[in-house]
Amino acid sequence: MPHPAPFNFGGLSPAFSGYAESKIAILPVAFDKTSSWMQGSRRGPKAIIDASRFMELYDMETGTQVFQKGIHTLKQVRARNSGNLNKKVSDKVAEILDDGKFVVVLGGEHSVSMGSIIAHQRIFPEMGVLHLDAHADLRDSFEGNPYNHACVIARVMDYVNSIVSVGIRSMDISELENLNQVTMIPAHEIDQGGQWMERAINGLKDEVYITVDLDVLDSGIMPSTGTPEPGGLQWNQLIHLLGLVSEHKNIVGFDVVELCPSRNKAPDYLAAKLVYKLLSLIFLDRK
Repeated sequence: MPHPAPFNFGGLSPAFSGYAESKIAILPVAFDKTSSWMQGSRRGPKAIIDASRFMELYDMETGTQVFQKGIHTLKQVRARNSGNLNKKVSDKVAEILDDGKFVVVLGGEHSVSMGSIIAHQRIFPEMGVLHLDAHADLRDSFEGNPYNHACVIARVMDYVNSIVSVGIRSMDISELENLNQVTMIPAHEIDQGGQWMERAINGLKDEVYITVDLDVLDSGIMPSTGTPEPGGLQWNQLIHLLGLVSEHKNIVGFDVVELCPSRNKAPDYLAAKLVYKLLSLIFLDRK
């Protein structure tokens, strides 16, 4: 009987997963205390890592094996509440960045992105944010909490003055007040065709942090989220956009959040493949 793959992102051997030698660090953040509908995204990071152990590690599109750069999987971060979460994630991401690693945060609900964005902005003060999501996340507060997952982009605006939101198809009327600070490309405009990808690229700064809420994808291929929305992006649309961003901009970090695992393992595998694909694109021309 073959031995099971190690429990780390990609199922990598020690030769490609040690911290000191790895250029890439995966930080799982198990938190879903502000989820407003279906809870369970705290199990998302573990599910993504588990599914990643069954991926083929050769990427056909780029002709590369990005795992050879070294991918280290850190221990999960947990937190008691949203305020504690931001500090714990920010401190940990800052520590990893100081070690010269490229950081990928796995959520957890979307509020886990805030600490990572804060840490990256301190090192890349001119960076912008590409926000891929079904929801605007522009509420100033939700359920009495300004750090609720529904408020993450409103809080990002406290640190970053360039935000491009793509795939949005659900928002509350109260969020219109903050909309003028965001370049928004809603899903219904994407369906009409046109130059939406070019518009997204042109709205971004040279340095970009990407936050991916998996419900940006259509619920037909990504049903395992806490708040699924119909009418989202398809896989190839998303990958094409990420390829263009990688080609034209310097991606400094990213997160993938809001996987709410179920018995259907296909969405877990999709999320793992998305992380690996984006790393393959980012490191295509990096040493």
